[in-house]
Amino acid sequence: MTTEEAGSAPAPLAILNVLWRGKFIILAGLLIGLGLGWYYANYVAEPVYRASSVVMMESREQTVVNLDSVVGGLPSADQSVLNSEAEVIRSRGLLGKVVDDLDLTSDPEFNVYLRPIGWKTKLQQNIMALLGADVEERALPPMEVQRSDTISMLRNVINVRNISASLVFNITVETESAEKSARLANRTAEIYILNQLDVKYDASRQATSWLADRVAELQSDLESADAKVKQFRSETELVNADGLLLREQQLKDLRDRIENSTRGIETAEAKIAAMQAASEYPEKAQAAGDVQLQQFLPRIDQPTIQTAFDNRYETLMARANTDIERLTAQRETLSGALQELEGQIQTQGRDLTELQQLTREAEASRLLYEHFLTRLKETSAQEGIQQADSRILSEAVTPKAPSAPNVKLIMAMNAILGMIAGVGIVLLLELRNNSYRTASLLEAGTGYPVLGQIPSLPIRQRRNTITYLADKPTSAAAEAVRNLRTSILLSNIDSPPQVLMTCSSLPGEGKTTMALALTQNLVGLGKKVLLVEGDIRRRVMTQYVKRQKPAGLVSVLSGKTDLETTVTYDELLQADVLLGEETAVNGADLFSSEAFAAFVRRARELYDYVIIDTPPVLVVPDARIIAQQADAVVFVVKWDSTTKTQVRESLTMFERVNCPVSGLVLNNISARGMKRYGYGGNYGAYAAYGNKYYIN
Repeated sequence: MTTEEAGSAPAPLAILNVLWRGKFIILAGLLIGLGLGWYYANYVAEPVYRASSVVMMESREQTVVNLDSVVGGLPSADQSVLNSEAEVIRSRGLLGKVVDDLDLTSDPEFNVYLRPIGWKTKLQQNIMALLGADVEERALPPMEVQRSDTISMLRNVINVRNISASLVFNITVETESAEKSARLANRTAEIYILNQLDVKYDASRQATSWLADRVAELQSDLESADAKVKQFRSETELVNADGLLLREQQLKDLRDRIENSTRGIETAEAKIAAMQAASEYPEKAQAAGDVQLQQFLPRIDQPTIQTAFDNRYETLMARANTDIERLTAQRETLSGALQELEGQIQTQGRDLTELQQLTREAEASRLLYEHFLTRLKETSAQEGIQQADSRILSEAVTPKAPSAPNVKLIMAMNAILGMIAGVGIVLLLELRNNSYRTASLLEAGTGYPVLGQIPSLPIRQRRNTITYLADKPTSAAAEAVRNLRTSILLSNIDSPPQVLMTCSSLPGEGKTTMALALTQNLVGLGKKVLLVEGDIRRRVMTQYVKRQKPAGLVSVLSGKTDLETTVTYDELLQADVLLGEETAVNGADLFSSEAFAAFVRRARELYDYVIIDTPPVLVVPDARIIAQQADAVVFVVKWDSTTKTQVRESLTMFERVNCPVSGLVLNNISARGMKRYGYGGNYGAYAAYGNKYYIN
């Protein structure tokens, strides 16, 4: 995108302008894309036929130990189940059966090793043969490799699609043969159904075998558990929970009796201690707690009574000691019985626990054995009643017309690609543009003013330039030259330029035509003008004006002739012309001489204006030397041709010799090209409104 475009219009609009300017390139890309698409669809692409078979899934939970899995209803299947079944149909294992069943390894469409050798391989073999190298014949790989690659090719042409919100699958096959496509689609569906039956049969048979082995193991475990229970019962004292409970009750009674004996001993010992501590008869009677001793107390003063009291008291103490001994012996006996009973209870409790454990293990083995025996019978009965989880709804029909190539689609896609390529080319060319198309761009890029914008002249021969400008004084080109003349003459009002110099970066930019046009225009003002061909190396001025005298600029500078007798008056141009002539002297040396400076001074005296046409700046240094004698330097830039680098380098060369140019001229502007670039309605002599003012 150019700087002016970016600044004068929004980016999207600027891009559209660029694309509009390149509409013919884009259209050409579209037409080329259409042509290539049509040629490919009709002459290159192989026709492909598509056939589809329809399968409906009737999936059930595959519980091989449950008869309901065979005769039960259809459960709901989620998307993961459907996706899994689609992958099963496209699995290498199932497609391998299709390959073997239909012998696809013998079909060149699927076995690439059976196809003819391609042109690239043939070309390579021919080159090797010409070079004298041995060309080996193509050897077929092992059959395993061929079969694997054939399966891969079949996977590429088969497509399985689940119809949304249903249990239905479309098995679609595309091949180069209509009959082959239908046969492959139908056979794939059939093998898919048969594969389900095989899987079920294998699963049922494996389950039966496993259950039979497991039942035998469980039967052996059950017999072993029962034998352990019987052996334990025979080797231990029969005991049960009720008998163990009774013994625990006896153990509690023994513990209660031992506790009672202990309390009796403690009571007797306390009584003896109290009787031994008593010293008076009332205290002794109270400590003994005997009624008879209480009866002795009123008559205790009597000797006989005292004797009877003492005897009775001793008897009571002896009886208390006897009770202690009896209770102690009783407690020891009960403690022994308690220990013996506790040992029996502990032993019998452990035996009972072990018996219960053995009994539970035997019962568990019996339950497992009965469960697996029942499942074994169910599975054995299931082996003969398997049915597939899917069924074929409709078989594939042989297609009557190819499904591909889709000519319309291919042409549309190629047209789009062609347009995209055209757009890319247009944008690339625009990005790579390095020339000037408008005066504003030229001024912005160089920093120098643009004095004029000259459209291209509708002529074929150079000499017709003067004729056209003379015959068409109101044409756009003539008016543009007048504008240029006005700009030059007004560039310095205080000291109007008299000696004008035209130059350019390279040959062919129209600087000579510009010099002729300025000369003719200045003559129209009634001025006496001298046109000097300063490009003595190339000398193209004779293509515009006729040479009437053999002498020229070199003769004048060398002093062989004078200016007045050497100039040629051109009737058509109505001005004096000093043509160049061939010389062995270097042009730069010639123009650097004092003779040239004197020539310019003499020309100033004889003529109102002197216009010097100089060589290209980037080719030779002549123009920079001549510029030292000029009042105004007019630099010509060819529209949409001279690169920005060339223009900048040329202007820099003038600046380095301290002789900057007076202004620039954008020359040879194509009105049609400006319209194509989108500038036709905005600029100068080639604007859309110019037709109302110019007669071309």
